[in-house]
Amino acid sequence: MASGKILVAQGGGPTAVINQSLAGVVLEARRFRDCSRVYGALHGVRGIINEDLVDLTRETSQNLELVAATPSSALGSTRDKPDAAYCAEIFNVLRAHDIEQFYYIGGNDSSDTVRIVSEQAHAAAYPLRCIHIPKTIDNDLVGSDHTPGFPSAARFVAQAFAGANLDNAALPGVYVGVVMGRHAGFLTAASALGKKFPDDGPHLIYLPERVFSLERFLQDVQATYARYGRCVIAVSEGIHDARGAPIASLLAKEVERDAHGNVQLSGTGALADLLCDEIKAKLGIKRVRGDTLGYLQRSFIGCVSDVDQREAREVGEKAVQFAMWGERDGSVAIQRTGFYSVDYELLALADVAGKTRTMEDAFISASGTDVTDAFRLYLRPLLGSGMPDAFRLRPAPVAKILKR
Repeated sequence: MASGKILVAQGGGPTAVINQSLAGVVLEARRFRDCSRVYGALHGVRGIINEDLVDLTRETSQNLELVAATPSSALGSTRDKPDAAYCAEIFNVLRAHDIEQFYYIGGNDSSDTVRIVSEQAHAAAYPLRCIHIPKTIDNDLVGSDHTPGFPSAARFVAQAFAGANLDNAALPGVYVGVVMGRHAGFLTAASALGKKFPDDGPHLIYLPERVFSLERFLQDVQATYARYGRCVIAVSEGIHDARGAPIASLLAKEVERDAHGNVQLSGTGALADLLCDEIKAKLGIKRVRGDTLGYLQRSFIGCVSDVDQREAREVGEKAVQFAMWGERDGSVAIQRTGFYSVDYELLALADVAGKTRTMEDAFISASGTDVTDAFRLYLRPLLGSGMPDAFRLRPAPVAKILKR
């Protein structure tokens, strides 16, 4: 006899709209007569194997809506990257609790977890529908036009650089802003959407899709500074040399690594400081400042794209519909159908799991230090309505009397 039990979890880095997807799953599932319970796992897959589950069926619709509009992961998240043995533990818990549908909201690693659990359920002839719900600010899931979480983070980056540009114009110098993105430069590229006037920054944008040369970088900065008397630079944390070695690891005296052995790029201001030191030492420019946007990009409250909110809710709703009415597991994908509208598809897990999308060449300028109009047209509708604007004085010079 069918149990009608559903389990949903959130994994990876939090975003401004991931709770919209959670609410979409819970509220949509409760519309179906066949759904008896909707459970949530605390702190992602770690919560599943620890059986730290909560009954979301008992949440009021009003509170779910309030949580949906709140950034970060309401259930808590995890950076665990499950292998087959770990997934076997997940499957055992799902089976013990008579779970019939498993929804995991997350990025690349999360999709791979769903794939493995799905295969294990099929091998055991256990009736489990497994659906991956997309989420990542990096926008690096293959098969999707874009990923929920990215538009809101991109909006923040665009606004942050627009503000940094205004500051830099008032007190000229060199400004370096480091943006998240180990392999994909979409978020760093979003900095270009804050430009209004031709001489606005960022004047230089460096992406992980292109090889980074420190010598070329310094030449670019020097030329830009000579032209404008200032320079605003957007740099992806994942920039690397021709061998693929992260620039942060080449310049730093000590290298910090994460739990997976990767060079620690997020949550540290090392790269910005190192590049600023190089500019000061090699170019002799005195006013040089650097920032690392870090975690601020992910869940900045009050800076959310309304388009992102709507679509994050809809991928959660569509996940339930695909599970209830479909006959296969998969990953929900957003497909652009016009300017601007979207539709949703269910892709095979094997086509998404563990794969990484990077920025298409058509989005990157020939110089490799800017984006193209194609990228601007791609991103602008995703940022949503009400983007702030900046204006300038139209100075009418007064003739000098003492100093001619």
